[in-house]
Amino acid sequence: MPYFERDGIRFHFQERGTGAPFVFQHGLGGDTNQIVELYTPPPGIRLIALDARAHGATQPLGDTTLLQFSTLADDLIALLDHLSLTTAVVGGISMGAGVALALAMRCPQRLRGIILSRPAWLDQPLPPNLLVYPAIAWLLRTFGAEEGRLRFMASGAYAQMLAAAPDAAAALLGQFEQAQAAERVARLERMPLDCPCTSLATCSGLAVSALILATRQDPIHPFEFAEELARVMPAASLVEVTSKSVDRERHRHDVQTAIDAFLVNIVAREREGR
Repeated sequence: MPYFERDGIRFHFQERGTGAPFVFQHGLGGDTNQIVELYTPPPGIRLIALDARAHGATQPLGDTTLLQFSTLADDLIALLDHLSLTTAVVGGISMGAGVALALAMRCPQRLRGIILSRPAWLDQPLPPNLLVYPAIAWLLRTFGAEEGRLRFMASGAYAQMLAAAPDAAAALLGQFEQAQAAERVARLERMPLDCPCTSLATCSGLAVSALILATRQDPIHPFEFAEELARVMPAASLVEVTSKSVDRERHRHDVQTAIDAFLVNIVAREREGR
């Protein structure tokens, strides 16, 4: 299994396919399997997925005060350097979208393009849509994974989410079921308290081509966040995809189709020298 080391942490990543590099980052509490199960690289695309610090097979936990978007963006830059990649298309889901945006703000010269799938952060820490994560963290710290899960299932927050978006409710339950959920609870406490950029106005300077994917039936990932990013990023296009709560397979198909088209366009323009 491929690894590299940084900050005393052994980072795990996966690769699929060959060709133009596309680094796709998972969401909060997820891992590289979330990526490789969602997206299959077409011929000519090299998919690279990293287990972020405090996630997946990346060990040990490390300094929890570094669980912030700037650090995770630097981890992605370290991955690019490890793979001797000067540039790549970089994207992510939810937290991963925030990491990709943070990387774009720090090192835009490393990007061929950026893909933000279901963004959950803008320029404010702890937005209302993410209040559930510190609540889950408290349950994990207080009761542990098994008892915390039962108590969350009995809560009004879970009942509301289940009624509005069953897949999002299942994903929240999954926070209790992930490996080392209790030991890695700091990720649920610290990441929601950060944000990818200091001001949305700064995104207006990002000239890199951008694809923003959003769904309307997902309270954790408001459609309005995607609209706002598409409004301020000058080279961004917004594509609505089917909610996983409506049809998981259709969601996967929509994401695959939209990303494929975006990547094909990036590669074609580079070949033409534009």
